[in-house]
Amino acid sequence: MERSNHTVTEFILLGFTTDPRRQLVLFVVFLGVYSVTVAGNTTLIMLICNDSRLHTPMYFFIGNLSSLDLWYSSVYTPKILITCISKDKSISFAGCVAQLFFSAWLGFSECYLLAAMAYDRCVAISKPLLYSQAMSIKVGTFLVAASYFGGFINSSIITKRTFVLNFCGDNVIDDFFCDVPPLVKLACDVKESYQAVLYYLMASNIITPTALILASYLFIIAAILRIRSTQGRLKAFSTCSSHLISVTLYYGSILYIYSRPSSSYSLERDKVVSPFYTVLFPMLNPMIYSLRNEDVKEALKKFFRLAQSEL
Repeated sequence: MERSNHTVTEFILLGFTTDPRRQLVLFVVFLGVYSVTVAGNTTLIMLICNDSRLHTPMYFFIGNLSSLDLWYSSVYTPKILITCISKDKSISFAGCVAQLFFSAWLGFSECYLLAAMAYDRCVAISKPLLYSQAMSIKVGTFLVAASYFGGFINSSIITKRTFVLNFCGDNVIDDFFCDVPPLVKLACDVKESYQAVLYYLMASNIITPTALILASYLFIIAAILRIRSTQGRLKAFSTCSSHLISVTLYYGSILYIYSRPSSSYSLERDKVVSPFYTVLFPMLNPMIYSLRNEDVKEALKKFFRLAQSEL
């Protein structure tokens, strides 16, 4: 990747605080969250792979969501832990490029995947008799592959467009990771063409999947209202409640940060919100899909029984 500015060789990540004691507390907190994230997502992936009852399209999507969350958290948290206990707050230019690229790739892919999961729930509730045909293995694999591919293409575009900006002077990022808003604040030649590309990418990767999810849930609500019994309605809604919680948490924080014009950015305020979708959300997803799902609970009980019998 060509760089328009050869003077900036590294960036300084200010993080959350400069107080050593608070940094130590944050280190313990983030280490605990990351440990739970790795353990929870790894366990959920293993359960889905090993239990035949979970070999369905819905759990295929959930397994891929856990895989994305596992890698997504790993893009940020190790660097956060290092900056919390080290006096060196720097990140190389190449390291910043890599962090933005992989975080955007995984983040955009998750947006598409959540939209695909909404479509899966829409088909399951609206057309239950045709579900096995409409959501075959080929269709599910295509939707997941398309999510990864779409995220990769858009991440490549936004990363290249961002790092050909001219960073003239200050290299201090008032955040704990390399992201578009703080990097744009450091650039001295943000052209209208870049803003246009940025708005297009935000619309295609956030607004469009959001619209698809909302449309899917309109069909889901209409299908649920056609069910006569209250018990049937509750059962139908319970199959998509976990996904609805995930969408609300993930899109709520992302839309708050990225759907506003650049003139209204408050890096200090955004720095408080961004940990929700970068660190906390990947930890919460396994809990959302396991604690509210009887099939996953049964698979987990079976796993523990097998582990105890082997001991």
